[in-house]
Amino acid sequence: MNKTHHIDTRLMHTGSAPFDPATESAPVSLPSIRTSTVRFKSLDALDRAIARRASGERIAAYGRQGLDTHRAFEDLICELENATHSYIAPSGMAAITLAFMALLDAGDHALVADCVYGPTRILDHSLLERMNIEVTYFSAQDDLAALVRPNTRLLYVESPGSLLFETLDLPALATFAQQHDLVLASDNTWGSGYLYRPLDLGAQVSVIAATKYIAGHSDVMLGAVATNDAKTAARLAKAHYALGYSVSADDVWLALRGARTLPLRLEQHARNALEVCRFFASRPETVRIFHPAWPDDPGHALWQRDFHGSNGMLSVALALEPAQARRFVDALTLFGIGFSWGGFESLVQLVEPSLIAPHGYWTLAPHALVRLQIGLEHVDDLIADLQQALDGAQA
Repeated sequence: MNKTHHIDTRLMHTGSAPFDPATESAPVSLPSIRTSTVRFKSLDALDRAIARRASGERIAAYGRQGLDTHRAFEDLICELENATHSYIAPSGMAAITLAFMALLDAGDHALVADCVYGPTRILDHSLLERMNIEVTYFSAQDDLAALVRPNTRLLYVESPGSLLFETLDLPALATFAQQHDLVLASDNTWGSGYLYRPLDLGAQVSVIAATKYIAGHSDVMLGAVATNDAKTAARLAKAHYALGYSVSADDVWLALRGARTLPLRLEQHARNALEVCRFFASRPETVRIFHPAWPDDPGHALWQRDFHGSNGMLSVALALEPAQARRFVDALTLFGIGFSWGGFESLVQLVEPSLIAPHGYWTLAPHALVRLQIGLEHVDDLIADLQQALDGAQA
C-alpha cells in the first residue's frame, strides 16, 4: 500500500491475498495458513531463508514462526503503529512480557508508570524480581529525574492508563528518556494504533493487546509488540524466538478480519461513550467521569493534541455505598460483567479498591469506581439500562 493513502484505506488492503501466478485469481481475504513444519525445495533455499531471517527479515524456517497469515497481521500492526517491525504474542500480557524480557537484563532497573495494566505488577513480583530486575513505580506528579539510577534502562508507561484512563504527556516522556538514555515503551491497547501512535510521539516500543479493539469480537487472545528502531527490533526478535511464542493462524485470521472494521467500530464506540458520559454528568450520584474525550477530564487537552479519536472505555466514580454499587452492577441487563473490553458488546466492572489503590491518579476513595466498556448497542437502550440500575441501587 501507498503510505499516502489514508489509514482506513490501508487497513482494507494490507494483508490481502496475492494473485495465484497460474490462475491469476485470488480470494478477497487471505486464508488461515496453518503449519507446524516449513519445507524447502533445496538446502540452498533453506540456507537463504536462514540467512535472510538472521539479517532481520520476517522469513519462516519453522512453523512456530508463522506463514503468510502471520506476516499479513505483522504488516497490519506495522501500518497501525507506523512501525518497521512487529512481533506477535499469544496475548496482550504475553506481549508485555516480551517487551520486558527483551529490553532488560539481570541487574537492570525500570521505571514503570503506576497506571499500567494490573498484571504487569504480577510480572514484576513473580518473575522480574527473581531475575534481579528492579522496578520503581511512579506517578505523573513525581520527579522522574530523582528516580533514575545508573542501572535504569527502561521507561515503561501506559497512556491512557488502565482503569482511570489517565493521559500522559508522551512527547515529554520521550524527551526525558532520550536525555537519560532510556528505552521508552508504551502500552497502546487503548489507542490500538488507530487512535494513538506512541512511536510517532517518540517511544521506541509500542505494545498492544490485539484481543481488544483490533480483533473486536471477543473471540481472540492476541498481542503484538512494534518498534521502528533496528537495534530494539533485534533484541525483540531474539527474545521472541527464545520465549517460543506461537499463535494460531486461525486467531490471527480472526484479528485480520476484525481490523477491517476497526475505524467504523471505534467511531460508534466513541459516539456512544460520549452520550453515556453526558448521562452520568446529569446524575447526582456521579462524582467524576474518567474519559479523555470528555471535556471535563484533566487529560482532555493532551487527548486533543496527541490522539486521533476515542473509543468506548470510561470509568465513573459514584457516591454509592459498597452494597449499593454491587446492586447497581447486578441490576444492569445489557452490560455483561467481565474484565475484558474492546468487543462489540457492553461490559461493566466494579473495580476492587485494592486494584485502584496503587494509582496516584485515584484520589476519590471511598467512592465506588465502575469501569464501563460502551458497546455497539443502541445508546438509548444503554442509557435506559444505566438509569434503571442507578435508580434501583438506591431503593
